[in-house]
Amino acid sequence: MGESKLRDLSMDFAVKMVQLCETIKGHYSLVNQLERSATSIGANIHEANYAHGKADFISKLQISLKECYETEYWLELFVKSGILSPEAGKELSNQCGTIRRILIASLNTAKGNGK
Repeated sequence: MGESKLRDLSMDFAVKMVQLCETIKGHYSLVNQLERSATSIGANIHEANYAHGKADFISKLQISLKECYETEYWLELFVKSGILSPEAGKELSNQCGTIRRILIASLNTAKGNGK
């Protein structure tokens, strides 16, 4: 899958997460954490496209991957605490998981492990 597709998916996901965070009342510190990690995924993917070399490119994608894992944690916490419906949580987790799997494949290719 091309990098532009990954950028598009991460941007769409970030927009959904920003819109979701706008609807949640209270829990400001938790909402802030979710919004920051979710939007950081795409920001680092975007930044990777302007990396100063292969090592920098890999580093940015690894940060994006870590942010995916963190976002999945916050989504699970929001569902388990009743802040987010299970249906909405599952849809968003699935989207985040798709981005995560693409990032893993991209990292494997960039590292030369995708043979």
